[in-house]
Amino acid sequence: MQQLLRLYQEYTGNTPANMQQLEGAGSNRAYYRLWAADGSSMIGVIGTSRDENHAFVYLSRHFTSKQLPVPQILAVSNDELRYLQTDLGATSLFGALHGGREAGGRYNVQEKKLLVNTIRQLPNMQIRGAEGLDFSQCYPQPEFDRNSVLFDLNYFKYCFLKATELDFHELKLEANFHLFAKELTSENSNAFLYRDFQARNVMLDAKGNPYFIDFQGGRKGPFYYDVASFLWQASAKYPNKLRRELVLEYYEALKNYTEVPSVRHFVDRLSQFVLFRTLQVLGAYGFRGYFEQKKHFIQSIPPAIQNLRELLKLNCFPYPYMMEMLQRLTELPQFAQIEQPAQNRSDGYKTTDSNVYQAHPQDGPATFSKYDGKGPLVVKVFSFSFRKGIPEDESGNGGGYVFDCRSTHNPGRYEPYKQLTGLDEPVIRFLEDDGEILTFLDSIYKLADAHVRRYIQRGFTSLMFCFGCTGGQHRSVYSAQHLAEHLHQKFGIEVHIEHREQGIRQILEADTKA
Repeated sequence: MQQLLRLYQEYTGNTPANMQQLEGAGSNRAYYRLWAADGSSMIGVIGTSRDENHAFVYLSRHFTSKQLPVPQILAVSNDELRYLQTDLGATSLFGALHGGREAGGRYNVQEKKLLVNTIRQLPNMQIRGAEGLDFSQCYPQPEFDRNSVLFDLNYFKYCFLKATELDFHELKLEANFHLFAKELTSENSNAFLYRDFQARNVMLDAKGNPYFIDFQGGRKGPFYYDVASFLWQASAKYPNKLRRELVLEYYEALKNYTEVPSVRHFVDRLSQFVLFRTLQVLGAYGFRGYFEQKKHFIQSIPPAIQNLRELLKLNCFPYPYMMEMLQRLTELPQFAQIEQPAQNRSDGYKTTDSNVYQAHPQDGPATFSKYDGKGPLVVKVFSFSFRKGIPEDESGNGGGYVFDCRSTHNPGRYEPYKQLTGLDEPVIRFLEDDGEILTFLDSIYKLADAHVRRYIQRGFTSLMFCFGCTGGQHRSVYSAQHLAEHLHQKFGIEVHIEHREQGIRQILEADTKA
């Protein structure tokens, strides 16, 4: 402690007017808030590992040079066991989301905005942060590789699995571990893998902007890991629907920094890392909870087991013995009473008795209707030619939207496209390279998302979107198809597509896991 105070005095020329030790988490580092006489403050850190401190100091300085949102290093002791950094305040993202967690995962608009801002900032850290970074400075190793995967899987085995006293065949499990490790490391990546990216490691300034801390365990690796770490944080209680929305926000933000894989490939890879991260954190919870008896980690085990239980329902992992063993793990008596997520709300959010999110009387009667609660919602999307009239609403509700695509550039004016439709690749490339249709649809997506979300909440059963153009062949077909796929992917609802003038009908079935 005296050496930390000496470092503060050397840096500021004064002794601190006051100091307070901050609550620690899972590391052996000790944090102190040090105040000057004028009320300003900085954070002093005492670490037991020179190499770990060195990695954090190097990474922080590198990220600061990239103008990334991290604490700045102010001073470092000669032995690198102590350092001073800027004070980012006392509000963590985890703390700011307290209301949504206590409400069982019903996050309000402001809380969702904080999550969106954070997840969209992550690829900036991962991709730009990796530019010019000397990964040899990382601790304890420079890269996410097969050995590090096997280390974490065995951490799970010895610190959690064996502590449950579940019977399992160790050689069969080890063989599946090696297959799993091979799959996780099958793609090269030059991104910065944060490794412990979670809401507790995100600080918020007065405007709610995110700043990232505790990245000293980072290394080169796949960006999927951090998305899994953040959105499947056991204690966060993010509903699956909210997770899907945030995954899409991340995917769209990632496009600003690097070439991205297809959505299907991205989701398939992400699911592998969600499983891996779930096992990795169970290992940490077992060690910190069962062996070190730290209350927070013991309390985190039930929601982590619930995450694992939901993953097993996907039935998409090619590791038969490991999956059978994990299934038996979730069925152990000590985990049998873990609360199951409520399924009685069509929006995917868990109900709660808390009055934090009760409706306000000023919401008015417009939030209630005799049609509420019927569900589930089916959306119909049409393309058509204005010359042949707007499609009729057969549901009898008379609700929905008609959009005029004729303000956008028409590929039908050009000979190569006259025999094609908005479903054909050359027309799609023409429209997207031109860009007008993308701007047009961007506004429609926002409107449609809000409308569909509210209809789902109220249990309405039918909504209709129509896109018209001159011939019902190019622009309207492209727009209708893309809105339909967007709504199906985002909300998991049943969507009927009809390209009327082309005689094409398609049904996108509801996602029963949504």
